Amino acid sequence: MGDKANAHPGAAGRAITADQPSSVRNVVLVGHSGSGKTTLVEALALTAGAVNRAGRVEDGGTVSDYDEIEHRQQRSVQLSLVPLEWGGCKINLLDTPGYADFVGELRAGLRAADAALFVVSAAQEADAVAGSCRMVWEECAAVGMPRAIVVTHLDTARVDFDELTRVLARIFGGDDPDAILPLYVPVLGPQTPDGHAPATGLIGLLTQKIFDYSSGERQENPPDDAQRPLIAEARNRLIEGIIAESEDESLMDRYLGGEEIDLKTLVDDLEKAVARGSFHPVLAAAPAASGGKQGLGTVELLDLITRGFPTPLEREAPAVTTPQGAARPPITCDPAGPLVAEVVKTSSDPYVGRISLVRVFSGTLRPDETVHVSGHGLADRGHEDRASHEADERIGALSAPFGKHQRQLNHAIAGDLACVGKLSRAETGDTLSAKDDPLLMEPWTMPDPLLPLAIEAHSKADEDKLSQGLARLVAEDPAMRLEQNQDTHQVVLWCLGEAHKDVALERLRKRYGVQVDVVPHKVSLRETFGDRSSGRGRHVKQSGGHGQYAICEIDVEPLPPGSGIEFVDKVVGGAVPRQFIPSVEKGVRAQAAKGVAAGYPLVDVRVTLLDGKAHSVDSSDAAFQTAGALALREAAADARINLLEPVAEVQVLVPDEYVGPVMSDLSGRRGRVVGTEQAGQGRTLVRADVPEIEIGRYAVDLRSISHGTGRFDRAYARHEAMPPQVADRVRERVGS
Repeated sequence: MGDKANAHPGAAGRAITADQPSSVRNVVLVGHSGSGKTTLVEALALTAGAVNRAGRVEDGGTVSDYDEIEHRQQRSVQLSLVPLEWGGCKINLLDTPGYADFVGELRAGLRAADAALFVVSAAQEADAVAGSCRMVWEECAAVGMPRAIVVTHLDTARVDFDELTRVLARIFGGDDPDAILPLYVPVLGPQTPDGHAPATGLIGLLTQKIFDYSSGERQENPPDDAQRPLIAEARNRLIEGIIAESEDESLMDRYLGGEEIDLKTLVDDLEKAVARGSFHPVLAAAPAASGGKQGLGTVELLDLITRGFPTPLEREAPAVTTPQGAARPPITCDPAGPLVAEVVKTSSDPYVGRISLVRVFSGTLRPDETVHVSGHGLADRGHEDRASHEADERIGALSAPFGKHQRQLNHAIAGDLACVGKLSRAETGDTLSAKDDPLLMEPWTMPDPLLPLAIEAHSKADEDKLSQGLARLVAEDPAMRLEQNQDTHQVVLWCLGEAHKDVALERLRKRYGVQVDVVPHKVSLRETFGDRSSGRGRHVKQSGGHGQYAICEIDVEPLPPGSGIEFVDKVVGGAVPRQFIPSVEKGVRAQAAKGVAAGYPLVDVRVTLLDGKAHSVDSSDAAFQTAGALALREAAADARINLLEPVAEVQVLVPDEYVGPVMSDLSGRRGRVVGTEQAGQGRTLVRADVPEIEIGRYAVDLRSISHGTGRFDRAYARHEAMPPQVADRVRERVGS
């Protein structure tokens, strides 16, 4: 596909604009950490003339990983957009982090894109590739998103390219491995002293032309007759794979009958199969040689993107409704249609302020126009409740990002991506639409953060800034959840993993000037009576004037789980005047909320008021409240108090080979496995009940156990009695 360099002048120093959706290609790069996605983006930008030979954008900075945190951590931590121009098309490359902790950024990239490039390092183990990419591949397949595979690091890996493509077909191909085949095979140069043979060029399997990149410039050489027999088998497999996906049902019969299918027919069918997501070509790529302009395979990859990947016109847009949920007709990718755009990423710049990366699905977005902002609400993640959040906002400057810089745009048409400055209310996932015709797009799936991070302000000055800093943090990252726990009185940031946590803390410190201390995360424990008991509360004081006089006697008995606190009045003869019985109950409930043993709320008991005494002058509401609390404490002192811990329903999805280690680990966490079931090819869903105190770091531990291939969900189920030895350790910590 595309054996001629279709280069157009680069975009250095100016914004690339698109005037029609058919000239736009939105492509997300997916791959495991260290696969070389960011390096590939740099190489494509260099080939397209968007950066200079040093691999830097013409106005300074690097083209992709430009954030200070990315520099320090030496890895991508956020979604970045790099627009290029090639073959008369605007290509929006969406570079996503490969580390699992930043899967929220990957989800945003998938939402904004129309096709995906899966970047695989030849130096990486197959298990790592499968663990990080296979589920994303299957998600793309479920919605019919076109995909291609790019192999990197061929120069450092002792690997046979043909064997590698077979491994990739096994990992990603499922029931149709013949739909994953290479378009080109690498030409290997002389072996280096350490035994490696770097790739210096490519052979086009369809055209059998050789493209030499050894000089840093792509040069087409005459066919090498000595090499043709070496690629014959791969070429035949490719032709058969293309014909199998052809819409011309007669093509296979003609081919099997010995007819030579012409090159144009094969290329046309290949491009159609790629665009509809039924065929997934494998290509190889590498950075340019020192001082060169074109990296290995970059021209071929850019040609594939422009000629084989679909335009936004070919993508079905997400469904829309009114903000109130009323159905609306489907939208189309029409620049003249009603405005519907979506914020796919929110970031903050210390000089510019909030910047919103927006995908326009319909209509045309222009500076200075007023739009309606609406969202689905993420109040459960600590975001502002969108019921009161809908608002009209004025669009500020439109720009195209390139590295850390923004290049001004006059407009953004349907199908394109652009940055909008200073939208004060819009957050990631919000819909921008016409103010007189507000619409709301269906949301995309957000990953559930499952690693808790309890924090406290470091000082009084930090305490004043903490609330605003946290609000900005979660506005940028919807994969993060902010919780103000009413039981433990802790501020908890729920993250996707350790790296996600580290980035959150650094952003709070560096970007928002808030220093916080990390403290142990607490779970919401409860107390209950293990047996029946009774208590007498006596509050009698005389200190001149009105005294305080209240005596009450209670009986306490345990109730079934979930019963709460039940108060029963069995006073006879007016021993406790009727007006003070609610006072006793109020005192009992107040003491129950504080706890009676280790300071955790008391639940699931029946408190029966049996008797008491009052004074005609000195008895009062406050006195009987105090007496009720004292009676409950005395009853607890003579009873066995059980600690109750929250138990979560956990569902763990792992490849079959990790089911044993996962079940063993869950048992070691005092978990009870309640069932397993097959969940697709080669995967098992393990369901278990596990105490929440044992799974605080399970998001990290499962990744280690399953080599990055497992994921889990959790939901609160109930509180259960904690084993005595565990409860004793908790009481010791409270006592100390």
